[in-house]
Amino acid sequence: MIVFRQADPRFPFLWSDASQPAGRWHAEGDGPAHYFAETPDGAWAELLRHEEITEPEDIDTIRRALWAVEIGDQRPQPVSLPNAIITGARETYPRCQAHAAGLRAKGAGRLIAASAALRQGSAGGCEVVRGVERPAPPRDGRVVVVFGPPDDLIGWKVVEQGSPPRDLLTRVRHFRS
Repeated sequence: MIVFRQADPRFPFLWSDASQPAGRWHAEGDGPAHYFAETPDGAWAELLRHEEITEPEDIDTIRRALWAVEIGDQRPQPVSLPNAIITGARETYPRCQAHAAGLRAKGAGRLIAASAALRQGSAGGCEVVRGVERPAPPRDGRVVVVFGPPDDLIGWKVVEQGSPPRDLLTRVRHFRS
C-alpha cells in the first residue's frame, strides 16, 4: 500500500522513538506512531488543519517535503468511534488515544480512520476524460496510522520543498475557533 506524508525537509520523514509529541491516535510516550494519508491532498490537509492555516497567502510560505511511502500489505484495523469524535477538535484526542490503545492491546499494529482534516467527499482527485482534466468522483479521505519503529517502511520524496494547492483550503475541516 502506498500512502502519503508531508514533513519538514530538514528532518527524517518518520519518527524512530517514543519522543514524538502526542497526536490524535497516540498519547505522550506511545510513539512512534506514523500518520499517513491515502492521498497527497489528505497529507497536505493534515498540515493545514494542524497548523491552523486558513489564509491562501499563508500557503505561499510553506516549504515542506511530500513523501510517498510503501507500508506493506498488512490490513489496518478500522476504528469504531463516532465520526464527530474521529474528526473532532483536540479535545477529542483523549478518546481517540484510548480507543487506539485498546486496539493496540488486542494486537492491532495499524489503524485506519476517516481523515479529520479533509471534508467529506474531498479526496476525489482529478481525472482526464477526452483530453480534459476534471474533478474525479467524490470520495472520503482516510488516514492510516502505523505503530512502532519504521524499519520496514520505504519512502520516496516526491516534493523537496513544496506547498499545498491553494484550492485545498476550501476542502479542509479546520479546527473551530
